[in-house]
Amino acid sequence: MANDRFFTFHNGVKIPDIGFGTWQIPNEEAYAAVTTALKNGYTHIDTALAYQNEENVGKAIRDFDISRENVFITSKLPAQTKGYDVTLEAFEETISNLGVEYLDLYLIHAPWPWDEIGKDCTESNIESWKAMEKLYKDGKIRAIGVSNFSESDIQALLDACDIVPMANQIPFYIGRDQAGLLQFCKHHNIIVEAYSPLATGQILDSAEIKEMAAKYSVTPAQLCIRYCLEHGTLPLPKSTNEARIIENSQLDFSISPEDVEKLDAFEDVRSK
Repeated sequence: MANDRFFTFHNGVKIPDIGFGTWQIPNEEAYAAVTTALKNGYTHIDTALAYQNEENVGKAIRDFDISRENVFITSKLPAQTKGYDVTLEAFEETISNLGVEYLDLYLIHAPWPWDEIGKDCTESNIESWKAMEKLYKDGKIRAIGVSNFSESDIQALLDACDIVPMANQIPFYIGRDQAGLLQFCKHHNIIVEAYSPLATGQILDSAEIKEMAAKYSVTPAQLCIRYCLEHGTLPLPKSTNEARIIENSQLDFSISPEDVEKLDAFEDVRSK
């Protein structure tokens, strides 16, 4: 099950090797979805202030029969929130929404605002990161990281700050393996978390994916999620359907190196 295996950050904190993603799950549906995930063995829940569902994510965790220390909670600093004081304020809003005293992982959601992708926010990202370092040192967060950061975005933090990010959460799926960024992160002992491991569902109808999944007697979704693990990345599948939530964590098989290589050669379905 999802809570039997772990990745370990460079500070020694362990994170379950499959997370339950809640992106695009509305607040009114988040309670049932997270409850279903917890019921089926997930102990790693990923949310964000920008998802506008932290309240029901937190309520589901609090209402479920699981101790706080046995569930790993990730949230994120909104992409447009840049700077020291505003980062501290946003963090307080997040833990208030979730109804918890600390986070297991807190990420800068993106290096630039979503409506200004590519904007140079290096200096304000550094200020946000320094605020997160303070929260980490104060024991409010067990691990800190980034999301959607490129090599140069991360290098700017390495050059100016004290703590190397523990994680970088990026889109990673068959057809978009981001090999250069993955290698950079591995070199700096940064765990890569793979969001959209199913390419938002667009890859599941591929005849080649279906054929290879049948070879392993698994579903196309299971093959796609397992692919992320074969590359040493931590997948964050999302669903509100209980059967798929269960299926997405049943990954007790391996993809042969030859087949991984074939999958590496796929084109990005989302770029077509």
